[in-house]
Amino acid sequence: MYNQYPPSGQYPGQHPPAQGQYPQGGYPPPQAHPPQGYPPQGGQYPPPHGGYGGGYGGGGPVELPGSTSFPPQGHYPPHNSNPYPPHGGHQSYGAPPPHSAYGAPPPGPQYGQYGAPPPQQHGAPQFAPPPGGGGGLPNPPSLGYGPPQIIPWDANPDAQALRAAMKGFGTDEKVLIQVLANKDPLQIEAIKAAYSRLFNRNLEKDIKSETSRYFELGLVAIVSGPLLHDVHLLHSAMDGPGTKEKVLNDVLLGRSNTDMIAIKGAYQRTFNRPLEHDVKGDLSMKTERHFMIVLGACRAEDSAPIIPQAIDQDVMELYRATEGRMGTDEMLVCSILSTRNDNQIRAINQAYEQKFRRKLEEVIKKEFSGHMKEALLFQLRNAVDKFMHAATLLEDAMAGLGTKDQLLVARVVRYHWDRQTMENIKGAYQQRYRTSLASRIKGETSGDYGKLMVACVRD
Repeated sequence: MYNQYPPSGQYPGQHPPAQGQYPQGGYPPPQAHPPQGYPPQGGQYPPPHGGYGGGYGGGGPVELPGSTSFPPQGHYPPHNSNPYPPHGGHQSYGAPPPHSAYGAPPPGPQYGQYGAPPPQQHGAPQFAPPPGGGGGLPNPPSLGYGPPQIIPWDANPDAQALRAAMKGFGTDEKVLIQVLANKDPLQIEAIKAAYSRLFNRNLEKDIKSETSRYFELGLVAIVSGPLLHDVHLLHSAMDGPGTKEKVLNDVLLGRSNTDMIAIKGAYQRTFNRPLEHDVKGDLSMKTERHFMIVLGACRAEDSAPIIPQAIDQDVMELYRATEGRMGTDEMLVCSILSTRNDNQIRAINQAYEQKFRRKLEEVIKKEFSGHMKEALLFQLRNAVDKFMHAATLLEDAMAGLGTKDQLLVARVVRYHWDRQTMENIKGAYQQRYRTSLASRIKGETSGDYGKLMVACVRD
């Protein structure tokens, strides 16, 4: 299995490499997703260390003799540690590695080397096809996006505690937080089923009747589960005048094909119309076409290998679509960033800077504007360093005059589903902003709402 991060405060020996440090022989492996319904370890549920899929996982480097390769996704130790070496020990952020050789895909019984890209014609395609038409073995669904499961865990005590907290006069908000803030998607579904079975009541409706404002919003987001929460966020982002573009980016960009298909199916079932219909109605022109590519769920799978020739070709296509011509071929850039997997985008990002001595991010900032620029930067940053990108999104919801509370709730709840992911995000946040995520949230929120958000980040 690929390396997993230990819980907070348990880093033995050396820290994982920080962004910009590329160990020779290191390769960013495909994201590791434990299979749905796997047996619990030691009879426990959930498994130790919170090793759930969640769609954000990533392993440490895999040693490949005789090769150097692309930087791994940014990994951060717990928020009280410093992953960076002493001054001069490694290259600074964004510097290319000592050698420019491309890494071979890691061997492994789970991942076959599928999806070698077909030859591409320069300048011809308006939509650059993904390697192998997507390529690779499909990702398993993230936890909460697959079919319903029965887990070996007794939800009755939690269901009873929730009912007691809301029954009669007044509400015990502390119990609601204690019971709900630390559960994974499968446990939430088990609690809702037990609540309905024991009391013939709907947990979400009871929470709505007993709580209010952002505390209610956070609890409802949790009991909805990640899939339905995504679906309702999308609907609210497009309902009424204007479009909440940040919400569309958060929910739709960087998702696996499997999860995207689940989101589209749940949206159709919930609102009785295709998600594509509503997105087309709210976006326009080339930004609409960009999101149609995204909704097409045609990304290369995480298991698709990095092919050096394909990376070189994508780099040249990006150059010719931006800096290498008068005007910009927006749709070609959108297509490449929407149909390559994260490993491939990281490789493209590194190779572009090596070849042209310019960061791809800066090229996008210069050549694009508006929602399309923000969406492309989201896709690039999410692939290059998922955890640091999440940390900056959380800060974005709190920065400036006033807190964007709805955005903060949505982002905190999204990331809280995977404990390991949250630990990495907290480490990244500490590294970037020199303060803990929990203390920042405490300063921006209050009351039970603030306590719920802090509980979700597991301070």
